[in-house]
Formats: sequence, C-alpha cells, structure tokens
Amino acid sequence: MLENHKTKLVLFDLDGTLIDTAPDFLTSLNNVLNKYGKKNVTAQEIRNHISEGSSKLIKFFFEINYEHEDFEKYKSDFLSEYKKNLNKKSKLFDGMPDLLDYLDEHSIMYGIVTNKFFEYTDPLVNSFPELKNIKIIICPDHVKTSKPDPEGILLACNKLNIKPEETIYLGDHPNDLRAGLSAGAKIIGCLYGYSLEKNSNELFDCHFVEEVSEIISKID
Repeated sequence: MLENHKTKLVLFDLDGTLIDTAPDFLTSLNNVLNKYGKKNVTAQEIRNHISEGSSKLIKFFFEINYEHEDFEKYKSDFLSEYKKNLNKKSKLFDGMPDLLDYLDEHSIMYGIVTNKFFEYTDPLVNSFPELKNIKIIICPDHVKTSKPDPEGILLACNKLNIKPEETIYLGDHPNDLRAGLSAGAKIIGCLYGYSLEKNSNELFDCHFVEEVSEIISKID
C-alpha cells in the first residue's frame, strides 16, 4: 500500500539541484576566455559561481567590473556560447531518476523554480526524457522579482492549486532556502550542489542532504 504524504508538491531549483550543469558552463566560459586570450578556469573554480548568474561569472573570471567597456560584449558572447552547449554534458544528479519515479508513484507533483531564463531552461529540461512529467516551470521571465523573493514559489503553488505548506522546495543556494522559507514552504538544502557550505545548518533550520538518495526519507 502506498504511503499517504502531506507533501503534494516538490519544487526544484535547477542548476546545482536538479541538473548538474557545471560541465557545460565550464566549456562555454573557457571558449569565451580563450577567444579573448584569457586563462582557462577549472571545474572546481567555476562550481561555486554558477548559481550567481552570468553577470557575476563574467565579472569574476574576466576580473572586470560591470561598468567595463567590454562587459556586455563578454557577457553576450558567453550567453551565445552557453546556448549552443547547454545540453552537451549536463546531467541529472545521481539518484534523481529514482527520486522522480518515487514522486510519480506517490502522485506528488513536481516542478522547477529557477533564476535561469526560460530560453535556456526550456531546451535544457526538454533534453531529459526523465523530466517529462514536470508540471510547471517558473523562470525570471514569469515573475517581477526573482529569488530570494518567494514570488516564483508562490506562483507555482497558486497555478497548481497547492498550499505552500504542502510544498517542499529544494535548493543549493542560500537564496533558494530564503525564498522557500519566505513562501511558507518546507525547505531542503542540497549540499551536493554548488553553493551551500557545510555549516549552512547553523544558518537555516531545515533538513540538509549530501546525496539525492537522502531526499525521499525527508518527504513527509
């Protein structure tokens, strides 16, 4: 007999939570760095910066400020390169297909609330057949204010007619957890991702997981 869950909806952050997109970010950034004669970066160097967005990636790795005359050119080149590469090496995190199967078997809906724009999110998600049952995708295009504002999570809940308190939001960045808390959802911090430190449990009163396989036991 299947267990009855209070949780009716699970919402995922995208980069670093649902999908490991670091390899394609790395390829794209290094291609642009090479183009302009800059030093390549490693997977470890880029990992902690992926969830910060493209502008901060350019600022940090080109070592320029936002007002630099070439900033927009570098950023545009990077985004064009990333659009070409976004589903080349990216993969679901280990254990994610089993988690999605579990949610399907228990009739728990799931979706995505991300700060990644829809023109990059949509082709990436559609490249994974395992994500065919996703019920909703909320990107910055769909809201006035992105995370850490709770608007995206609340919008997803509203569209699916699910209460925030019946929702779990999973993320790998402090802003994910802040958004989930502000929305009134249960939150789970994903330490296997890019941006949460091991001591995050001192800042947020919630469950943390080091592997996707630990998530099922946290779904009430």
